[in-house]
Amino acid sequence: MTAAAHHPEHPEPSGLESPWAIRDALLPEERDEFGAAFQRALDVAKKTRNPGLIFETLENWRRIAQQTLVDPAAHRAMLQQAARTMRTGEPPAGAVSPAQVRAFLGR
Repeated sequence: MTAAAHHPEHPEPSGLESPWAIRDALLPEERDEFGAAFQRALDVAKKTRNPGLIFETLENWRRIAQQTLVDPAAHRAMLQQAARTMRTGEPPAGAVSPAQVRAFLGR
């Protein structure tokens, strides 16, 4: 099932078939990370003669590129918030605690 099937108001961006198209759709600050992940996948595939990790890596980054194309500002804000949380250890304002999630789920 595609992203378009789940979110018809945000049709699936096309043109993300190649690694270069995926890279170009990413935020500039994500491109080096994509390049490194793609290179690692290529290296593993070369050693193992199994291209599976290449396909997994491209699919993961394709989803990120699609999110970026739909709303670049929201994607950048999410990255900044994640970096802030990783740096400080503090959850974002208004975040739901694990205890609240467990209570909501009745566990």
